[in-house]
Amino acid sequence: MGKGGEKGGGSGEPEAQLRFYTWEEIQKRNLKTDKWLVIERKVYNVTKWVNRHPGGRRVISHWAGEDATDAFQAFHINPTLVQKFLKPLLIGELAPGEPSQDRDKKSQLVEDFRTLRKTAEDMDLFRANPLFFSLYLGHILVMEVLAWLMVSYFGNGWITTLILSFILTTSQAQAGWLQHDFGHLSVFKKSSWNHIVHKFIIGHLKGASANWWNHRHFQHHAKPNIFKKDPDVNMLHVFVLGDTQPVEYGKKKLKYLPYNHQHEYFFFRFALLSLFPLLTCCLMPTHGLDPSRVLQATLFLPSLLGRISPLSPLHLPPIPICNINCSAFLPVCFGRFLESHWFVWVTQMNHIPMEIDSDKHRDWLSSQMAATCNIEQSFFNDWFTGHLNFQIEHHLFPTMPRHNFWKVKPLVKSLCAKHGVQYEEKPLGEAFVDIVRSLKKSGYLWLDAYLHE
Repeated sequence: MGKGGEKGGGSGEPEAQLRFYTWEEIQKRNLKTDKWLVIERKVYNVTKWVNRHPGGRRVISHWAGEDATDAFQAFHINPTLVQKFLKPLLIGELAPGEPSQDRDKKSQLVEDFRTLRKTAEDMDLFRANPLFFSLYLGHILVMEVLAWLMVSYFGNGWITTLILSFILTTSQAQAGWLQHDFGHLSVFKKSSWNHIVHKFIIGHLKGASANWWNHRHFQHHAKPNIFKKDPDVNMLHVFVLGDTQPVEYGKKKLKYLPYNHQHEYFFFRFALLSLFPLLTCCLMPTHGLDPSRVLQATLFLPSLLGRISPLSPLHLPPIPICNINCSAFLPVCFGRFLESHWFVWVTQMNHIPMEIDSDKHRDWLSSQMAATCNIEQSFFNDWFTGHLNFQIEHHLFPTMPRHNFWKVKPLVKSLCAKHGVQYEEKPLGEAFVDIVRSLKKSGYLWLDAYLHE
């Protein structure tokens, strides 16, 4: 419908006039070889652009055939700059009679949420406090240096090993939360500065790949708890999640593991992997090397592993580049073992107990609220979880500095109350228990379908 031809989906060759499109036409363009999306009523052909998209091809593909306005605003800290990349992709607009939202999304809810975001911007809540993040990085580096000095001066006795393990666990867990801040571009005004510091923290303090993290984590934020779109819930070979997947797999007689016991083996899923380097260490010839040299290698050179493997040391610690004394490596291994539990329990408490299903194409607010919940605020909870206890606010505004979540929280709660959207918040202990309850429920749903269907 309409007049004029299309622009060539990334070719950059303008035509005389843009076309008008209906939602019926646009929703069909969600194929691998044909992807369109809508931003502020403008229709873009991103088919060729997806492979060059800095955030990864999948995250943008997940919004094909939909209104991606709120997702676009959520992920980009400088929309004006990004517009220059969008301009060659523009092929038309929504027809005048078409609503701004596709499917059954509530226009008033969408409008109110965008007003809330504008209010947050006017309140300067997207501006980071440099002192906060400087002190946060400082307390991590102090712990890393303290660990190095302890093993240099006190050796590797059992008391020292135990203390070192807890120091390393804490520093690495906090480094994990800090890299998350820079990965979400929530610290500096310029994306490039965030990327540089992110690569330093995740690569040199954590030993993981920044690109790999971005590829997976932004998909999670784009479509949280959505099968086939959120990699965090695509774990068929290990877990069945939610209410529909267990029944579906049970009917198909799929059994990679005894899922009715998944709430029990959840405790050991990642933690057992962290023992692998200790086993490797014990199998190596030992030459009684200086423990301080060993710890230095494991603390400051883990990026070597991060560059060759997608496995984060949260789950698999870096293997030193030299033969070492097993007892000297013990505090690092035990620390990683403890950290794996810290990481998994905190990251899963906000999502596994929530709705996990196929894509229902909800508006941004509704989709994030269905998949996330908050944990009660306290100084300890804020620090222990890296402010992921404000998971709702973080998912709604992923580029907002975490120290401002508590300021926007009342506005979010008010908006949810106005539109009847559930805002769930619970104590930290209850959130941990709910992980086990949810896994147990899903496992029994699978077993019932497996045995009786």
